[in-house]
Amino acid sequence: MRYLSTRGQAPNLSFKQVLLTGLARDGGLYVPAKWPRFSPSEWRNLAGRPYGELAEAVITPFIGDDFTKAEIATVLREAYAAFKHPAIAPLKQLGPTDFVLELFHGPTLAFKDYALQVLGRFFDLTLRQEKRRAVILGATSGDTGSAAIEACRQCEALTVFILYPKGRMSDFQRRQMTTVTGKNVYAVAVEGSFDDAQDCVKALFNDLAFRDQMGLAAINSINWARIMAQIVYYAYAALSLGAPDREIDFAVPTGNFGNIYAGFVAREMGLPIGLLALATNRNDVMARVLASGEMSLRPVEESLSPSMDIQISSNFERLLFDMFDRDGGQLAAEMEKFRKNGKMVLADNGSESPMAQMRKIFTGLRVDDATTVKTMQKIYRDTGEILDPHSAIAVHAMSHHARRQERLAKHVPMVALACAHPAKFAATVEQAIGVTAPPPPHLAHLAEKPERLYTVAATPTAVKEFMLAHVQN
Repeated sequence: MRYLSTRGQAPNLSFKQVLLTGLARDGGLYVPAKWPRFSPSEWRNLAGRPYGELAEAVITPFIGDDFTKAEIATVLREAYAAFKHPAIAPLKQLGPTDFVLELFHGPTLAFKDYALQVLGRFFDLTLRQEKRRAVILGATSGDTGSAAIEACRQCEALTVFILYPKGRMSDFQRRQMTTVTGKNVYAVAVEGSFDDAQDCVKALFNDLAFRDQMGLAAINSINWARIMAQIVYYAYAALSLGAPDREIDFAVPTGNFGNIYAGFVAREMGLPIGLLALATNRNDVMARVLASGEMSLRPVEESLSPSMDIQISSNFERLLFDMFDRDGGQLAAEMEKFRKNGKMVLADNGSESPMAQMRKIFTGLRVDDATTVKTMQKIYRDTGEILDPHSAIAVHAMSHHARRQERLAKHVPMVALACAHPAKFAATVEQAIGVTAPPPPHLAHLAEKPERLYTVAATPTAVKEFMLAHVQN
């Protein structure tokens, strides 16, 4: 398997090279040169398999010959051993055709564990084989940071720097990062939004001299391996509900577009995913794109679902690459206009236009804070299930997206992705439903642990100076 950049000017790489590279040197994102595709009979043969076995079948085509079958199996066995539910990603039924996929049974209680526990072990294996070191640099709006630190803190060949927006995460999320005592991990607050932190990451990856000096590697979903590992739970849910002989829809809480993009890839691999309902909070850039065909920048607004407080959805570039028939030159020109003007207009001039293609697959919905709270209350009252605010946004979208009646008439089940444990947002949960959501035992004493707190200005220069001062410590 070879990988190419969405902007068409970077060298094609192998999986192992992409793993350690992250962002392409032309500023683009790496994607497979072609999509692996399974036949209906191949998908049927995978139905009912344990999660780890399914994962091995789904991700092996993306890896090619870079790792042996035994190495891949070992990585996956060790990655999922830390999960607290035997099903790894259990499905719960909320109604006749409505389901929730619980993606918070990993060590840090968020869906990011499903990718980062795998990614961290591939990092460790690669660096040991090549006898080299690397520096991880990533940004988090809430859950990536703790999941990345947990996945990488035992890897002696890595130093990990995670940037997060100061004061814009729950205390629980922050403490999951700042209480870790490993000498090779640094959670650093930036004085700005997640988009500011992400801009710093991209700027430093595009500073090729610094990137080579530090041996930078990406932990955010700009790293293809993150997307690859997330495809698995779409396949697991779809096969559990009757695929490939039945269509399945998904509702996905969306910020940086990586999670829902993995659903698009699962569809490209031959799973009968009919609709991807894209659910945003008040930071509704992706819902606006689908409604108007225009992507434009607005200030980030704080919400009850802080992990989605994003206005620049990095992984949308990967989808656009396919919508533009994989024309890297055209996409690079559009991204340059967006960088300069803060606006991109996607033509809707026929059935083959990018917007027309997207609307066949995606529908968008903006969910405000008041509706988020009402959904948490309704689901708790009707089913006893406690939702965190991000999962509540997906559940609301499942029942209120624009094509709901059409899909119900066809008896298509829909799965809402529950991406975080309610304990991560305990104050919001208690305010909404009057019930405390305690964390599992392994995180019960998080509030009592001392924190290591660092703060820098939200500029690439400030971040670079901090990294240079600490990378050898």
